[in-house]
Amino acid sequence: MEKQQPGSSDVGGKCQTDKLSEEIVLAKSGLVNSISTLTLLDGRNSEEIGDSVYANETNDVSLTIVKTPVSQLRKKLLVLDVNGLLADIIYRSPKNYKADAYIAGRAIFKRPFCDDFLRFCFEKFEVGIWSSRNRRNLERVVDFLMGDMKQKLLFCWDSSHCTTTRFKTLGNRYKPLVFKELRKLWRKSDPNLPWEKGYYNESNTLLIDDSPYKALLNPLGTAIFPHPFKFDMDDDSLGVEVSLEFIWKD
Repeated sequence: MEKQQPGSSDVGGKCQTDKLSEEIVLAKSGLVNSISTLTLLDGRNSEEIGDSVYANETNDVSLTIVKTPVSQLRKKLLVLDVNGLLADIIYRSPKNYKADAYIAGRAIFKRPFCDDFLRFCFEKFEVGIWSSRNRRNLERVVDFLMGDMKQKLLFCWDSSHCTTTRFKTLGNRYKPLVFKELRKLWRKSDPNLPWEKGYYNESNTLLIDDSPYKALLNPLGTAIFPHPFKFDMDDDSLGVEVSLEFIWKD
């Protein structure tokens, strides 16, 4: 695959291939909530309360990510949530359900087709993780969900990078309301991000999160909101065909 420097122009037919072809067909996908339905209501239970930005964590665990040289970046940036998108993380496994793993006392249910979905994402996009969970537990969950694919991540952000408020979500009065401001990525607020400031912007960045309210501070058209995963083994939302429909459009 031909490499190019960030900010350089494509020519001829390659321009068509490399244009922002991941325009989302919101109207066609039953999985995606319209941006107009943004709400502070969060349907998830309290499983993230202990892992929120207000959790008292004393261990500073660094997430080991192999950085991609900025000169090799050329794809659009996909920012993935974890809980509710790639897995369901709850305090205890419901009766008659067997979790895929137990991490830090929590049951982890990996969403069906998660591996296929991740492989597709890494093939078509540059990928980063942004979770509102604390750093220590996030690393272990990402290790379990991604395995060797974790090394392809450009970054793995935890709750410390979220914008905090004094409020709680309407769906859970104990859960802090936080935002994921994409401008922090665009402005390169973390010097460890492997690109130049301004290289990514609202035209080439997409957040996928099951909590629409977390994107309230971002420009319209920079996020999509799949229905949250609730340990339903019949869920096929991350199936290859579905992924192709709601993420990538040729």
